[in-house]
Amino acid sequence: MDEHGSGSPAVSRAEANELIRNKLALLPDKPGCYLMKNGEGTIIYVGKAKVLKNRVRSYFNGSHNGKTQRLVSEIRDFDFIVTGSNIEALILECNLIKQYHPRYNVLLKDDKTFPYIKITAEAHPRLEVTRKIVKDKGKYFGPYPNAFAAQQTKKLLDRLYPLRKCKTLPDKVCLYYHIGQCIAPCEYEVQPGTYEKMVQEITKFLNGGHDAVRAELESKMAAAAEQLEFERAKEYRDQIIAIDAVMEKQKITLNDALDRDVFGYATDKGWMCVQILYMRKGKLIERHATTFPYYGEEYDDFLTFVTQYYSDNPALPKQILLPLPAAGAGEEMQGLDEITSMLQDWLHVKVLMPQRGAKSEVVSMAIDNAKIMLEDKFRLIERDEERSVKASEGLGKRLGLPELHRIEAFDNSNIQGTNPVSAMVVFTDGKPDRKEYRKYKVRTVQGPDDYETMREVIRRRYERVLKENLPRPDLIVVDGGKGQISAAIDILENELGLDIPVCGLVKDEKHKTAQLMIGEPPEIVPLPRDSQEFYLLQRIQEEVHRFAITFHREQRAKSMVASRLDSIPGVGEKRRKALLKHFGSLKKIKEASVEDFKPLSIGEKLARQILDALNEEKE
Repeated sequence: MDEHGSGSPAVSRAEANELIRNKLALLPDKPGCYLMKNGEGTIIYVGKAKVLKNRVRSYFNGSHNGKTQRLVSEIRDFDFIVTGSNIEALILECNLIKQYHPRYNVLLKDDKTFPYIKITAEAHPRLEVTRKIVKDKGKYFGPYPNAFAAQQTKKLLDRLYPLRKCKTLPDKVCLYYHIGQCIAPCEYEVQPGTYEKMVQEITKFLNGGHDAVRAELESKMAAAAEQLEFERAKEYRDQIIAIDAVMEKQKITLNDALDRDVFGYATDKGWMCVQILYMRKGKLIERHATTFPYYGEEYDDFLTFVTQYYSDNPALPKQILLPLPAAGAGEEMQGLDEITSMLQDWLHVKVLMPQRGAKSEVVSMAIDNAKIMLEDKFRLIERDEERSVKASEGLGKRLGLPELHRIEAFDNSNIQGTNPVSAMVVFTDGKPDRKEYRKYKVRTVQGPDDYETMREVIRRRYERVLKENLPRPDLIVVDGGKGQISAAIDILENELGLDIPVCGLVKDEKHKTAQLMIGEPPEIVPLPRDSQEFYLLQRIQEEVHRFAITFHREQRAKSMVASRLDSIPGVGEKRRKALLKHFGSLKKIKEASVEDFKPLSIGEKLARQILDALNEEKE
């Protein structure tokens, strides 16, 4: 398991199956929430259900897609909480997810916090962009769909209204005063009412009154031009252009000028895409989409996303528009009023599920956008998979192999013969299969002998393949030319009786893949440098080299630490291991005090010897 609980003992699969069978028999026919746990007792998924008995049992009966199988394979226990209604279950689920952060829940897939523009509540107020809302009497406006939009709007307001820019007041006026963007409270007295007027105008602007501000600037520009103050008129014109750029009207407009968030969603292959359209003052200004795997009923999980979204982004619009559930996708039609009423009570915002008219059309647009984004996601995945499979098939044809699904590639790594290691990566249908990767510490070879290292590792790998009846590769790839290929074939054919094709990847002077050789005696296989087959070989060689180098560095670092401690009189292997386990690293040992060694039963004299030896070496 890659997560750990709070001390619960690990549960075996057999024990877990018996425990789950007993608990399933006791599940009630009532709404509520369920909490799935792994073998360490960690909560990995929280869900809700109209009927707990049916929903929880569905995880352990019947077939599932790949992602749900992964979730189910980790479940070793579950708990449940009964609620008075399905709506109560929705709120409880949201709170449980926020409390436990289960890694299979959608909260972890979209924990984005949005930027806001804030007018600070100080004697000399400032404008700033922030992602945190705190109770400090400041005025917050937003959220803005992205940081760029918030920064551009702030930049415009800085040009229009000369609030102070400095976090702390300087001793004298700065550049902002000279360019007319600050009234310099550091040096000049600010007239009463000046800040109040600017804050009112900024508030009006950010609440959608930019048309009035623009009209006022046009009037000032005309007056300045009439008085032949062309420089001043140009400043007003630039400000008008900036307003138009930031507040450009969109094609989609609703006439009531309300702030709205419009939601739509689409599902396919166990994934959900939620699209949010942001309408401010009736105009569509931005959109945001997120895609994540879901594990429950699609409409229920969509509502979970909405509740989590607003619990993390507390600045709310005046109205929220949600899509109706698809036929058979969760709530019955008679439950819609209950859903909207619950969300309104919880969020203190008007929530609608429009069925006709302009609002329904905007929701449909959000749904269509979600469908397109999800289709694009799978189209890209299929395109990538298709390209990988074709590259693998093409390579098989060029090598004269009847099929080429599984490739196992080897690379050796050492520095002047020290800490020799080898690594194997596996590519299935042209894509890396990381759970099949293997590492090898070289046991029998002394010094930098690449051929003997290859012989040892090939022998160890394929003896185990034969002994444990593991999948055999269609092709073995070694890093090197004739010598490495011959060494591998000798072990396979003469010692193990295996007939598996072996090819070698020869590098050029820049350490890049140059050519492919196969067979005994090795023959060069011509491959165009711009072919998908050549790119596949490059990826394989780079991946196995990366994997081998990473393993070698780990071993070398451990060896250096061991040798430095072993060289200290009074520190043997047992004590070295105890030191590293207690302190965690050589650096922590160096930084320790004499007192820190007492829990290891190391006296003051030896402790000083260890510290002196390590720190002298450092100097």
